[in-house]
Amino acid sequence: MRKMLIGLCYLLVVVMPASLIYAEDTDPRGQFFKKGAIRVLILAGRNNHDWRATTPALKSILEESGRFDVRVEEEPAGMTSYTLGPYDLIVLDYQGPRWGEVTEKAVMNFVKSGKGLVIYHGASYGFSGLDVLGDRHVQTGITEPVWPEFIQLSGGVWSVENPKTAHGDRHSFKVVFVEQEHPITNGLGDSFIATDELYHDLRMDPAVEVLATAYSDTATRGTGEDEPILWTMRPGKGRTFHTALGHDLSALNARGFAVTFARGCEWAATGKVTIPPNFDPLRPVDANVRALVVTGGHDYDSDFYTLFEGDWLTWDHKPTNTEAFKNPIRDKYDVVVMYDMSRELGDEGRKNLRDFVESGKGVVVLHHALANYNDWEWWWRDVVGAKYILEGGSEPASAYKHDVELNVTSVGRHPVTADVAPMRLIDETYKHMWISPEVKVILKTDEESSDGPLAWISPYEKSRVVVIQLGHDRHAHRYPGFRKLVKRAILWSAGKLD
Repeated sequence: MRKMLIGLCYLLVVVMPASLIYAEDTDPRGQFFKKGAIRVLILAGRNNHDWRATTPALKSILEESGRFDVRVEEEPAGMTSYTLGPYDLIVLDYQGPRWGEVTEKAVMNFVKSGKGLVIYHGASYGFSGLDVLGDRHVQTGITEPVWPEFIQLSGGVWSVENPKTAHGDRHSFKVVFVEQEHPITNGLGDSFIATDELYHDLRMDPAVEVLATAYSDTATRGTGEDEPILWTMRPGKGRTFHTALGHDLSALNARGFAVTFARGCEWAATGKVTIPPNFDPLRPVDANVRALVVTGGHDYDSDFYTLFEGDWLTWDHKPTNTEAFKNPIRDKYDVVVMYDMSRELGDEGRKNLRDFVESGKGVVVLHHALANYNDWEWWWRDVVGAKYILEGGSEPASAYKHDVELNVTSVGRHPVTADVAPMRLIDETYKHMWISPEVKVILKTDEESSDGPLAWISPYEKSRVVVIQLGHDRHAHRYPGFRKLVKRAILWSAGKLD
């Protein structure tokens, strides 16, 4: 019987097509990767930026391109050349303690032997502090000795020597391609807008090839000089691509970031670029709160519902205000999220909504809900603190403009907008609204087609009311900064964020 089973197993192995057994490429040590993919290892796990958010986003960008198979290592110390052997590219989202002689030598040999390295944003001051004009070793902020050879791999590092490397205020700025014939930048046009940190006074290796720069404006505490933003380096037989962009998920959402990052990774790994210039991946970015989401009266993209994904919120949806407020809701929900555009609400509905608000529960008013109930003065004057005027009379009707690319900045400090702005996104603007002088504006824009205020806190003392004029369609719904803004507005209005 045993011989028969062995024979049957042998027969199955012989007749089974090789394509079914080896559906993926395998390196000599048996590690499996997608067939034909560029093999990438992202090194993370330590960073003074939010690497827990950015590392998955970087992985998603690469995988969405279809060119990469990506793994992540959060404890790089101890890796050897044998560990790195299967990979074509290392992406560094790491700024922390040094790895030790064995690992550092393995990474150096990996690149110089002909493979690729990508340095991402904060990793440019990992292992740094070295004055590259001399040979002095200094201590970094993490009390680790510098890795003096790191600049040979990265092409540019931070320095604690004067003039100290730093960045000014986060803001929107133009990234200009100064080298448009390089495989990474070819076909990408002249420039793109980033909303990010703009590093200045980096110590650059003379051998780098700068692909893009940005003007560091003194108005945002910059240097008044064009600073390098994207560059390449050729350590030995290898290739390095370095991007100084990418402070957070909103920065990663800049139109030019994903395409330059993906194409830079491909070039660093292979020396060629096949990812098209129009590559633009759609990246989807705890207190338990009960929310009632109200829609109706205005078309909207279904992406709107993704704003409420995750286990931080339980929510019900009502497609009309009549359905939403036909019964008392005070004891059932913590927050009402208004995304409807309703002219009328019956007496019973008004009573239930007013009871909810006056009980101290939260309200978040989004975008076209600013046009609700023009004839209910208590609502628009006292609760919302603003009104989109549908029909002009003694005052002109309000106006809107679609698909405006606008800068969004914070006004003062508030928990709702903490680490949200600045943003640059495409949205619909409103003009000629009535806005109470008593509201506390927390976001604004200088866009001419807008009144200026984009988010505010109502002066209504009985409830926590947040009003957000943004949010027309998927450009906003999928924008990480807007998603964070809505989440924080809901949490704050529910009393879960102070």
